Amino acid sequence: MTAGRDKGWIMTAGTSAELASLLRGSGDQILDAWSGAVVAELGRRSSPAEVRRELAEILDALTRSLEVGDSTDLSSGAYAEVRALLAELSRTRARQGSTPRDTALGVLTLKRAALQALGPELDGKYLHSYLALADLVDDLGLFTFETYAAAREQVIVEQAEQLLELSTPVVKLWDGILAVPLVGTLDSARTQVVMEQLLQALVDTGSECAIIDITGVPAVDTQVAQHLLKTVVAARLMGAECVVSGIRPQIAQTIVTLGIEFGDIATKASLADALVLALKRSGVEMTRRARA
Repeated sequence: MTAGRDKGWIMTAGTSAELASLLRGSGDQILDAWSGAVVAELGRRSSPAEVRRELAEILDALTRSLEVGDSTDLSSGAYAEVRALLAELSRTRARQGSTPRDTALGVLTLKRAALQALGPELDGKYLHSYLALADLVDDLGLFTFETYAAAREQVIVEQAEQLLELSTPVVKLWDGILAVPLVGTLDSARTQVVMEQLLQALVDTGSECAIIDITGVPAVDTQVAQHLLKTVVAARLMGAECVVSGIRPQIAQTIVTLGIEFGDIATKASLADALVLALKRSGVEMTRRARA
């Protein structure tokens, strides 16, 4: 990142050392102003003590980086600790649900805090140093925003995976009989999750029959049927037979219209009917008790 160079405020070794000295000398005042501004932005989402601790670590690391560095290039080794702290801050804010604006402003407000604390000293001697700091803080804010976006995307991916697992439970109905009630659209990613969970459950329980219930699947097309067939074939390779239940009249008409063939796969209209069939295959005889 070379925003400082583009704007003409070149960070030389002398400027860097001078700015580090200013930050050391006014660190408490800058930290007070900075943490106060950030707390005002975040509201009650973070405690003032926690915010102050995080910012104190960043300010101290930034000061040390300026003491050993001679440029505003954040990719240089001098800013490694600053990058690590900002990355951790961004990931924390992303998981807490803070907005990208609030996260970036948490860094950008350092400029205003420094201006308040160093205002009396920002004459011709120190103005160049402050402008170089302002450019550096802009780059820090951009780095924070980019890291936040990546962290937020990762959170969304993890949540999607968790929802997939929660939406495809494998339930034990009887000794040797499992059920997979499907709700919603069945796509390739979800089919893979269904296969993995069903096959693992077959291994764990030693079951020989699995009921795939599609009562909650809104529509069945050729793609959905292919996904179901793949799941059945995978289960058969594990030595288990499958029954597909939840074949409503509308779905039956669609299957016939599309010319979809389920072959020798047993299908039933309801989960109850499929359970009766599975029990018979398991050698369990059922009798209806007469009412008194």
